[in-house]
Amino acid sequence: MEREIGTVICTSNGPSAVEFNFVVTNTSLPVPVRTGQFVEVRTEEGMMIAQVTEIVKTNRYFMHAEAVREYEKGGRPLTTIFPVDKWEYIIAKAKPLAVSVNGQLERVTFPPSPGEKVKIADKDTLAKFLGLDLENGVELGTVRYHNVPAKLNLTRLLQKHLAILAISGAGKSYLASVLTEELLLRDPSKGRVAVVIIDVHGEYVSFAEKISGNNYVDFSDKVSVFKSSFFQIAVPQISERMFGELQPQMSPIQIRELGRILKNLKKKMYETGLPYSLQDVIKEVEHDEKMSARTKEALLGWLYDLEDTGLFGPVESPNLENIVKLGRATIIDLSETISLRKKQILVSYIAQRLFDMRKQEKIPPFILILEEAHQFCPEARKELAISKGIIETIAREGRKFFASLCLISQRPVRLSTTVLSQCNTHIILRITNPYDLKHIGESSEGIDKAVLDVITTLNVGEALVVGEAVNFPLFIKIRKRKSKEPKHALNLEEIARIYEKIT
Repeated sequence: MEREIGTVICTSNGPSAVEFNFVVTNTSLPVPVRTGQFVEVRTEEGMMIAQVTEIVKTNRYFMHAEAVREYEKGGRPLTTIFPVDKWEYIIAKAKPLAVSVNGQLERVTFPPSPGEKVKIADKDTLAKFLGLDLENGVELGTVRYHNVPAKLNLTRLLQKHLAILAISGAGKSYLASVLTEELLLRDPSKGRVAVVIIDVHGEYVSFAEKISGNNYVDFSDKVSVFKSSFFQIAVPQISERMFGELQPQMSPIQIRELGRILKNLKKKMYETGLPYSLQDVIKEVEHDEKMSARTKEALLGWLYDLEDTGLFGPVESPNLENIVKLGRATIIDLSETISLRKKQILVSYIAQRLFDMRKQEKIPPFILILEEAHQFCPEARKELAISKGIIETIAREGRKFFASLCLISQRPVRLSTTVLSQCNTHIILRITNPYDLKHIGESSEGIDKAVLDVITTLNVGEALVVGEAVNFPLFIKIRKRKSKEPKHALNLEEIARIYEKIT
């Protein structure tokens, strides 16, 4: 049963269809109502749902400063002279959001009547208003100030891409881990996806650790980790266009000539059954007599440069087609790779391969979780980010093929505007940088100045969800992880103590 907390009152401005006030009559709890809480009140249109926007405490004995001063000059508090506690009361201001008419939520066009009782919003009514999926949704936590699970519909959350934005240390990776847990624990009957994580700092590898005991859920049988130092890009999988992406300085003539070389090598591969390497491509270019000397020299320079990275081979390892499976997570650990360019090459190749295979339905629907997304898809020009092109392509076209992105960034202002605008759901944790806040306000629907102000005050473990996944901006408290946290989650003192024991 909903908890009754107050009564609608008259003011100079209402009640109206855009605002009303109520006096709190239920004082059984120390804090009976909070700013941001959802309430409901009956109107002639139906049951109205509203959000508390302001709370004021008042007391008639403290309304006149000069009176308080004069009375307390003698050294006696006012509370000992008058029955002050009996005249303190709380007035809350609420903003009507929607009204339930015949089971449908419609716009508010008529105010509540003075004297109507205000209640904490009913769980089912609130879930319907917010667009939660209490039966089959992905549970990220609870609705702030309400005992309602924040279960978001999988399609609405992921199909049109997701961005997780926050300052460093605010809990971005923690939230992404909670999301990963939900996807791995999801029942097949509810629909599952494959998960691929680009792990820049090794924050997700603990998912693959075998765990004994009841403190954590063991995900090791559902997770595979591959270090970047053991990852090999299959040269036969790379078209001349992709080579051009990896070396943006290549001219159209060089790309065209390279395409001719690759065509000859593919023909030989089909005849012999043997894949070719980057060294084979280089040899073929060196011995080609049709190519001009100037084009050959430049093309060889680009190919030798790629060979020096040590990332290329005749076959793909691991084979992405074999490891990207429903209900499983594949983690590409880039923590050992220092070179940003190498990391961008790997991300570019992996994203391109996943997207191509998904379009051919060789792999199931997937979500690509990309940490430090501003490194791989910055607002800067394409030449500075090899992986930018394919990420923007997936952002624009991925939803048609059920290829989803989850971009995680601590500097949204540096993230490609094209990509960020295609992420139809944003989950925002604490952000304080004014440039990032301005960027988020301009790129996220449903965020006004009041919401932006709240973002700066969020605690670790609190987040704002806006966009496609919810009907209304929603503040949630993120649930605790079920998996073991990595060492990154420990603080400096704990790491220092551990190191002390082993030295």
